[in-house]
Amino acid sequence: MSTTGPEPSPTSTPPVALTIAGVDSGGGAGIAADLRTFAAHGVFGTLVVTALTAQDTTKVYGAQLVEPDFLCLQLDSVLGDLPVVAAKTGMLGSVRLIDALTERARAGSLPPLVVDPVMVATSGAALVEGDAPAAYRRLLAHASVATPNLPEAESLLEREIRSLSDMEDAARALVDLGVGLAVVKGGHLRGHESLDVCFDGTDLAVLVGEHVDTVNVHGTGCTLSAAITANLARGLSPLDAVAAAKRYVSQALRRSAGWHLGEGPGPLDHLGPLAP
Repeated sequence: MSTTGPEPSPTSTPPVALTIAGVDSGGGAGIAADLRTFAAHGVFGTLVVTALTAQDTTKVYGAQLVEPDFLCLQLDSVLGDLPVVAAKTGMLGSVRLIDALTERARAGSLPPLVVDPVMVATSGAALVEGDAPAAYRRLLAHASVATPNLPEAESLLEREIRSLSDMEDAARALVDLGVGLAVVKGGHLRGHESLDVCFDGTDLAVLVGEHVDTVNVHGTGCTLSAAITANLARGLSPLDAVAAAKRYVSQALRRSAGWHLGEGPGPLDHLGPLAP
């Protein structure tokens, strides 16, 4: 008599996504957040590490970057074996690493790419060595989706963004750089609603969501871009992928609103059930 219980029923092979990002030793952002988000969406996650960081919820204490050759070796290893259908970037760490990834994208050897142009940590620590905005502008020419927050969009476009109209203009300017779908995140605007502006070169959409009153926002940008990537891997259109990702982030924020992890901004609850 078997003691292991019934045989598991066969399931279909999950889609595969890739995160190209740094390791957050506090576990709330970076690759840790990305992989949990992929898992919550039923997507198998692969990873290319750009940097190891020593950080917690309050501060980034240090970082060790990989060399561009090793970044490319990781990419070759993953993409040469696994059927990755969507990828995202997080912390890239240096202009050299951004440019190495840009060369791969220009050569057409990367899957559809979601670029989260991470330049500064929530704590204020710089996360890229060198002229990050210029390097990211080169990478954005090959991005299927880009997800800058307001300070990042201001750095990329060298302009102030203070209103919804400014966000709309910024989204158009990002598409002019080559981005397929620009998502300008309005989380830094004051108000009781979460506003994100999306533009794909033809249609402009303003996505309105509930503002969740919580200090636990560490890794929110990573989570949104990872959820967009997971939804693209599942076959959603770019705009539908963004809308679904925004709902997922709101759920994750609400679920962790009462958590008390760390002395600074805490993480999100990535692994609760997805809303229908």
